[in-house]
Amino acid sequence: MPNIAVVDMAGKSVGEITLSDAVFGIKPNAAVMHAAVVNYLANKRQGTQSTLTRTEVSGGGKKPWRQKGTGHARQGSTRAPQWTHGGIALGPKPRDYSYSLNKKERRLGMKSALSTKVVDENLVVVDSIKLESYKTKAVVEMLKALGAEGKALIVTAESDKTVVKSAANIPGVKTATVNTLSVYDILNYDKFIVSSEAVKKIEEVYA
Repeated sequence: MPNIAVVDMAGKSVGEITLSDAVFGIKPNAAVMHAAVVNYLANKRQGTQSTLTRTEVSGGGKKPWRQKGTGHARQGSTRAPQWTHGGIALGPKPRDYSYSLNKKERRLGMKSALSTKVVDENLVVVDSIKLESYKTKAVVEMLKALGAEGKALIVTAESDKTVVKSAANIPGVKTATVNTLSVYDILNYDKFIVSSEAVKKIEEVYA
């Protein structure tokens, strides 16, 4: 079982935590993690793009010239796709891009992403992530103390408005709770900063 040092918000070691092998110590499955990321991005697509077909473009009701004898190719409407200002042939229409992965894939993808952070030594466990007031400076100082001044994902057990709003203006920093975690977010951010309470909750859900 991997052991990780537990630090406080000032970066000082306050103990150690033993992580579950079933969640944080598996061999990462790159194919499943890729599938989970593609699924996440597909589900976020709006799918509202739309073009007008020849039946939806206004005008073009009159046949431009007679069928025979003009020397031109026969035409039935000036709103056919080959005409300027005509409709679009086979263009995109509103659609739903979302689909779901099965439960085993979702769980394996999450455990693989978490294990990747342990292997890469990018997992930071903080004994408690709490702020007394809305203060961006406090979060900036915490990230600096933890060596996470780049892209960082801060995970708490429950939603904490003080932490969320204090971190909202920091570029490259995102907050999440255990029940809103995604494989995409875990892999997209360099440092995975998680409270010890959130670690226990993650293990409860995925062990």
